[in-house]
Amino acid sequence: MLLRAALLALCGLALAACTGKTEGPCDTVTFESTPYLVCSFDAETDDIRLFLRDEAGAPFGQFDRLANHVASQGGSLIFAMNAGMYHEDRRPVGLYVEEEKSEMGLVKNAGPGNFGMLPNGVFWLDEGAAGVTETLAYAERFADDPPRFATQSGPMLVVDGELHPVLNPDGTSLRRRNGVGVSADGRRVVFVISDSPVNFHVFARLFRDELNVPNALYLDGAVSKVYAPALERNESGLDMGPIVGVVREAGRS
Repeated sequence: MLLRAALLALCGLALAACTGKTEGPCDTVTFESTPYLVCSFDAETDDIRLFLRDEAGAPFGQFDRLANHVASQGGSLIFAMNAGMYHEDRRPVGLYVEEEKSEMGLVKNAGPGNFGMLPNGVFWLDEGAAGVTETLAYAERFADDPPRFATQSGPMLVVDGELHPVLNPDGTSLRRRNGVGVSADGRRVVFVISDSPVNFHVFARLFRDELNVPNALYLDGAVSKVYAPALERNESGLDMGPIVGVVREAGRS
């Protein structure tokens, strides 16, 4: 019991302590017979950013284009994932903030599809901290001063330790899904993508029960893709809208 408690405590600080991780920040975690790629970062020490357009205003769309852009700026892209729903022209469906500049405004009303399944929420990054915050709470918290980065999506998967009330344990909609969760202290940011189709309820319980994050947000399920070069994963397909990426400066190990 003491050994198990010690391991669980370490898990709260770094997922790698419990999963036997061998390659960088990512590892495969199996939850209820489904494998997931789980990648954990520290909002204070890791350079996590949101990306949408290049200098000419064209959406990056693909991980290779973004990786080349980051390399041209003297860094390397060590991880990336699609980061929110978007229209056909790659404009975000909801709020999108990059370097404190908003491209789209916050959508507060219920609407069609997964995005409008309230409560939805916002994943944000600012001054060494991160958060997943329900939309109305986000509007109040950042009413006068936007964070450095933010992307709105929906539905919330976990809200203050509770599963989204509409999620059905017997839901028959099975998709490959991806999402993000943040620890209570705002430091540990956990990105997850399923490696086989799952329903919303199972996906949400993974964040709450296995990864121990009190708030988690669904990012997408139709175009879920990941870039993890240490694992030789560079998934392509349809062009994406917002992308979340982790950048490492040249010379940093």
